[in-house]
Amino acid sequence: MALFTEQLFADHLTLPYPEAAVVGDAYYAAPVPDLLLRLRIDFAPTIYSGRYDGLRLQVVHMEQGRIDTAVLRFADYGAFEVRDRRRGKKPGQDGYGTVTDWSHSEHAPWVGINVTRLRAAIDQYVRLWIPGAPPVRTGPPPFTAPVPQARTSPARTR
Repeated sequence: MALFTEQLFADHLTLPYPEAAVVGDAYYAAPVPDLLLRLRIDFAPTIYSGRYDGLRLQVVHMEQGRIDTAVLRFADYGAFEVRDRRRGKKPGQDGYGTVTDWSHSEHAPWVGINVTRLRAAIDQYVRLWIPGAPPVRTGPPPFTAPVPQARTSPARTR
């Protein structure tokens, strides 16, 4: 599948967990390395093959298995509100608040996603289930590189 999962987590969601990896189309993390609790996030499938309407979060205990599952629907968090408005899609219409993986495009199906509210919900979920987890930065993602500032120096005099 061409969901570009690694790019979504590395470049957009930017979760603060140092022990994390993307395997296939799922993100795995140990928000608090000393605890036996792990976080798994993947795309939440709809009844249609290759269509996803949110992110599925799971807390997994290393010895006891899955403890909890929650789905954050893209539509509920305004993730594709701008894209869908531009396309003339309204809530309840086919394709609203979803991404599809039906083609072999060079572009991620989630291009244009607004992750601000999703990131805040992930933070709330993780901090509820995994005590001591570092907080997720809930503002917009940082620029990839800082804008260089013009350097000024005093004028030379003779």
